[in-house]
Amino acid sequence: MASTMKLISLNVARPQLTVYQGTTINTGIFKQPLAGPVALRALNLDGDRQADLSVHGGPFKAVYGYPSEHYSFWRRELPGMRLPWGMFGENFTTEGLGESELHIGDRLQIGSAIVMVRQTRTPCYKLAAKFQRDDMLDRFLKSGRSGFYFSVEQEGTVTAGDSFEFVSREGHALTIEEMNHALVRDRYNRGLLEKTLATPALPDNWRDYFSRRLTAANGSAVEVR
Repeated sequence: MASTMKLISLNVARPQLTVYQGTTINTGIFKQPLAGPVALRALNLDGDRQADLSVHGGPFKAVYGYPSEHYSFWRRELPGMRLPWGMFGENFTTEGLGESELHIGDRLQIGSAIVMVRQTRTPCYKLAAKFQRDDMLDRFLKSGRSGFYFSVEQEGTVTAGDSFEFVSREGHALTIEEMNHALVRDRYNRGLLEKTLATPALPDNWRDYFSRRLTAANGSAVEVR
């Protein structure tokens, strides 16, 4: 973990229409930087909205953070494409926070608010629409550069340039990187799946998903014997 942990850019958007593959869609992914200060509430930042609440938003996806450090990777991957802060639909463009160091359940103060790391991001087709690239979802998942969702444990005010400070850490819990591995690279690793279920702050929908995966992994092990 870097010694400096900062909020580089604070980005919000209201849903707008865009066209992808000949279809008009409504999306809140077109985030724009905001100077602040901005009120951070239980479900989102003031001025920020999600278009499809069945898959976006909610208390365990109140704020999406994405490391500024990943942008250099994407500039190499996507030469010639303009990549301003907020391009990945993140509310917080961060410095010094990484998927390998953040555990689900870690609590951080930012401004006068306190947030908790809750889950990784699994992108929907709207990321492909933002980039106008059919291969973007696959590239994003395989990169491991997922970013992370926070819940809001204490409402407050945040401003671009604020520093993050750990309030508490869950060192034995699943990291965001490990969650990505369990989802993409190592889907039936029983040790990893058991660790997901032993992580108290993991949202229930993910707990149910990984529980079913563990049952399948155990069934496969029985069949092999």
